[in-house]
Amino acid sequence: MWYVYFLELANSDIYVGHTSNLKLRVPTHQRGEVTSTRPFRPLRLRSYVAVETESQARDLERYFKTGSGKAVAKKRFLTR
Repeated sequence: MWYVYFLELANSDIYVGHTSNLKLRVPTHQRGEVTSTRPFRPLRLRSYVAVETESQARDLERYFKTGSGKAVAKKRFLTR
């Protein structure tokens, strides 16, 4: 399985990424090992979507970074 995940950053922005190992990837963000999220800690995992292939995960991540993808993510995955 591959995962597209949503992290809420300290500045309230949402970071979208993909990985094959969510249990290992999120802690690397939390420890500051990922350059793009390091300045925005603490952060927390808000949601994730599981898909079968890396290609699907890349495509879905790319979609969630578009305007319409952000709207869908906010409505479906990031509601409080």
